[in-house]
Amino acid sequence: MVKRYYSFQNFDPERMAKAQARDLRMSPKLSIEVCNAIKGMMLNDAIRFLEEVIELKRPVPLRRFHDSQGHKRGKGFGPGRYPVKVSKAVLKLLHNVKNNAEQKGLDPDRLKIVHIKADRGPKLPGYIPRAFGRATPFNEQTTHLEVVVEEIRG
Repeated sequence: MVKRYYSFQNFDPERMAKAQARDLRMSPKLSIEVCNAIKGMMLNDAIRFLEEVIELKRPVPLRRFHDSQGHKRGKGFGPGRYPVKVSKAVLKLLHNVKNNAEQKGLDPDRLKIVHIKADRGPKLPGYIPRAFGRATPFNEQTTHLEVVVEEIRG
């Protein structure tokens, strides 16, 4: 088994929990947008936000990859989308880190997302058959996710 490292350096095991997912078959661009939308939120608020995205009630604002994207309803809301597949994967990861925190004895109601990151993973090669015996490359994108939560003392 390969040892995986986190890009988050100041990890305190007494009051933090972490989780990661590797080689997920989903869009890295939309993953980055979803991670940027929930970074800094309390964990329960982020879970509620992603459930609303999955139900198509609340769009994710597109801040970086927004070329030719339509604006969504809401006062002052710019370009946005409903990335359901990405939201389901990030939601699963957030439930995983919540369970890891509970296992450590942390209070799940006082957890804040201090670090969440999406990276491009390796491309999976694929081909689409074309006419006259030709083929066009059609590679599949993969994504790596990592999240760190911290118990807020108050």
